[in-house]
This record gives sequence, structure tokens and C-alpha cells, in this order.
Amino acid sequence: MSYISVNDIRKVYKIGDVEIHAASGVNFELEQGKFTVIVGPSGAGKTTVMNILGGMDLPTSGSVIVDGKDISKLNDKEMTRYRRYDVGFVFQSYNLISNLTALENVELATQISEDAKDPAAVLKQVGLEDRMNNFPSQLSGGEQQRVAIARAIAKNPKILLCDEPTGALDTNTGQQILRVLRQCSDFYNMTVVVITHNQSITQVADRVIEIKNGKVESDVVNHNVRDVDDIQW
Repeated sequence: MSYISVNDIRKVYKIGDVEIHAASGVNFELEQGKFTVIVGPSGAGKTTVMNILGGMDLPTSGSVIVDGKDISKLNDKEMTRYRRYDVGFVFQSYNLISNLTALENVELATQISEDAKDPAAVLKQVGLEDRMNNFPSQLSGGEQQRVAIARAIAKNPKILLCDEPTGALDTNTGQQILRVLRQCSDFYNMTVVVITHNQSITQVADRVIEIKNGKVESDVVNHNVRDVDDIQW
């Protein structure tokens, strides 16, 4: 049985008399602990699907079954608990608190978790053991993104959702980020889902789902997963 099952998800936004179909019948299933890339052009519906998976938005119709539970039918309290304990988010914009150090940013996330990891240990894992006491303004873009990832995985979530995590980074820094995300899947059994328009990232994924015009265009298991250091950007 699949850990995540997305069944005929449709999402319609209404702006006045205009209807925007952001998702038009999306279907796919994901196994626990796998690294999945959802790829597609801007406006394809990728972020809409991620927001629904993460409990930040509800589908107009369809269902999302996570570990046997239909999250699309959760009440507000249950959905808050799902987002708090089961899901970690990594955004392109980092969203760090500027007046807190790297360590304090990560510690803040662990305070709402039932089974959190040690913040200092997680920052060491992402290669920031020497930058723990620096503020975001004292960190490079790649370092800030690694703090954001540390903050997400320190919660010890079951699902890690990443929206364009390498979008604003250079090649070397992007590889560092991908290496950490791959470790979350390989060593911590997190179900990692990366949303991107960058086809290069698909080379390191266990599964590649392509979305176009609000629908799944292709869904392929990658039998030739490449090491992060070997991918061609």
C-alpha cells in the first residue's frame, strides 16, 4: 500500500467570474522514504499540488490519503497537527527570522515537535557547525538555505516538501542542498518531494512526476539514480 495517494485532485480558484484551474485531475502514489521530483514549467500546477500535500490548501475535489488518512477531510485542529508534526517545508525564499541565529532558527522549529532532532547536530549535518551563531544577514544564500533545510528536518517530519530549493543557488551550492535532501531520504526514511522546473534534479530522484497544465503528463520510476556529484546541470 502506498504511503501517499493523490486521487483525482482538482483545484479551482475563482477571481470574479473567472475560474482558474490550477489542478485538473492529478493522480499519483508515493512510497514512504523515497525521493520524488515533481517537475514542470511555471504555472503547471506543481506548487498547488505541494500546498495540498502539505495541508496548506484544500482541493476543490478529490482526495489525498497519507498513511491511510484522508487529509483533505481533516478539521482545522487536525490539519494544524498534521502540518506541525508530519510535514517539513523548505521554500526558495528561506523565511528565516532575521534577529535569531542559525541555531536559534532551528531550535524554534523543534519546540513544536514531539520527536525533534538535536538542532546543533542537524546544523552539523548540513555543514554549518562553524556558523551556528551567525545571523541570517551574515550567511550566504546557500548557507541560509541549509539553515532552512536544517530547520525543516530538525522537526523529524515524515514528509519533507521542498519548493524550488536550488532555484536561486549556484551549481556547487545547489549540489550541497541536493546532497542533504538525498540523505534525508536515504538515512532518515523521510518521504522527500522536491518541486522544480529544473530537469537536472530529476537525475537524483527515485521517482519523477511531470505536471503540465494541471495534469500528470508522465510518472516514471528512475532505475538509474545518479549520485549528486555526477549530475549534469
